[in-house]
Amino acid sequence: MSDEIVFFTHPMSRGRIVRWMLEEVGQPYRTDLLDFGGSARAAAYLALNPMGKVPAIRHGDTVVTETAAICAYLADAFPQANLAPSHGSRARGPYYRWMFFAAGPVEAATTNKTLGVVVPDDPRMRGMVGYGSLAAVLDALEGAIAGRDYICGDQFTAADVYVGSHLGWGMSFGTLEKRPAFESYVARLTDRPAAIRARGIDDALLAERQQQTGQQRAG
Repeated sequence: MSDEIVFFTHPMSRGRIVRWMLEEVGQPYRTDLLDFGGSARAAAYLALNPMGKVPAIRHGDTVVTETAAICAYLADAFPQANLAPSHGSRARGPYYRWMFFAAGPVEAATTNKTLGVVVPDDPRMRGMVGYGSLAAVLDALEGAIAGRDYICGDQFTAADVYVGSHLGWGMSFGTLEKRPAFESYVARLTDRPAAIRARGIDDALLAERQQQTGQQRAG
């Protein structure tokens, strides 16, 4: 099988993170747009991702799902893009640490806040949920980026794509507290040419989908 990258996504999904990552990588890729509950639940796609969720990528005969995993995979698959600290570097530690901190505690804490899930003020319960409290999560994340340009210091990496996307979305939708350190960090990232290109592509696809839906309703 060829080494073509096929990107399965929807413009109103976490696929926007992977789109940005793909634009940073700079390799050719083909986009396969799916509909929630429609083509994302079709047998052909479920054979790739039994969860029926987007995003996912197929690179040659390798299928990767889960946004953080896709970002980490692409960084390693295309080392020439310099989107991960070199193997053996001590910077590899914070790179993995904060990428998966965002995929775990940050994701869980913000989802619970959105759903109105309140963790009882009991040390045993807070230990059970893993993240303790949303305030503790945000304090830890602020400490990771305060006084640094990027998670790994001077090097922009896939971890910044993932962490920065969560912070940007969370502050935009009110699920994460706006803090000066978060705002300056996100502003630095979203001004990158690849981030701008990715937003333009997905915004155009979303507008096209909305127009098609409007025409179908009118007809």
